[in-house]
Amino acid sequence: MDLHIEGNAALVTASSSGLGKASAKALAREGANVVVNGRDADRLAEAAAEIRDVASGEVVAEAGDITDPADVSALVEKTVDRFGGVDHLVTSAGGPPSGAFLDTDDEDWYDAYDLLVMSVVRLAREAAPHLREGAGGTIVTITSRSVKEAIDSLVLSNSVRMSVVGLEKTLSKEFAPEVRANAVLPGAHETARIRELVEQAVDRGEYDSYEEGVTNWADNPLGRVGDPMELGDTVAFLSSPRSGFITGAAVPVDGGSSQSNL
Repeated sequence: MDLHIEGNAALVTASSSGLGKASAKALAREGANVVVNGRDADRLAEAAAEIRDVASGEVVAEAGDITDPADVSALVEKTVDRFGGVDHLVTSAGGPPSGAFLDTDDEDWYDAYDLLVMSVVRLAREAAPHLREGAGGTIVTITSRSVKEAIDSLVLSNSVRMSVVGLEKTLSKEFAPEVRANAVLPGAHETARIRELVEQAVDRGEYDSYEEGVTNWADNPLGRVGDPMELGDTVAFLSSPRSGFITGAAVPVDGGSSQSNL
């Protein structure tokens, strides 16, 4: 299926690894010009090279910290300078630390809010004028299935990520009709983040081995964890005119693991 985004400009944050990188790769493969972002310049350069191998558009690496307002402004400005605008914004961020409620302090909560929520607020604010210039701007926020069902030992993610979905729903109304805004709610995918969470759980004694932990993460009818590109392809679709009547949605990409009806 041709997604009709060839030549569009896309900015994907936290895209040096994991689901952000998969989203950038899917967009680049469809012909979009993509700016990838991450804090580690070396890892970002490696990711950009990997994405270029499948890209039919241009791929540019811009290092920066999405919790730093100045870096966010510079990231959007550099995208506009390079490609003449921003057609698609994909927001991704690393997850906050795992742990139980009584193991967190005020600093943990403020850090999680800055990382997960304020980064999206600032990116959307900076990108809004450019997204609204045409009739096909899109925002896709990568969150987590934890916004529908709390996940054990992820109190920060369970609580704070819900704000991102509330923001996305609001933007879908306030930025309409020029811009569509949607969220994707990933379940377990084979990323470094999942490996980190499983290893932390093993250290806490919740699992006897890493293999047992990974098997436990595959708690869905399909019986497996996801391929990151399955999430990336969903993001590319939601960024394209092929999904032109979808906005304000929160789309689970979790192998059916959620027990929620909605």
